Amino acid sequence: MEITKDMLIGDILNMDPTTAPYFLEMGMHCLGCPASRGESLEMACMVHGVDADALAEKLNAHVQKAE
Repeated sequence: MEITKDMLIGDILNMDPTTAPYFLEMGMHCLGCPASRGESLEMACMVHGVDADALAEKLNAHVQKAE
């Protein structure tokens, strides 16, 4: 499955919990919070000043390596 910037953080973490460090790295330290899990990747990136396309690319590369 490809990670896109409109996917919810919670869905990405459910799909592959090993993606958590990428969110922590960008300053998103409340991954267990229902509000943060309900945000899209794009919304979270906007709040934390991160390029959503670049993060989606990193996440996809990570997930592909794990397969």
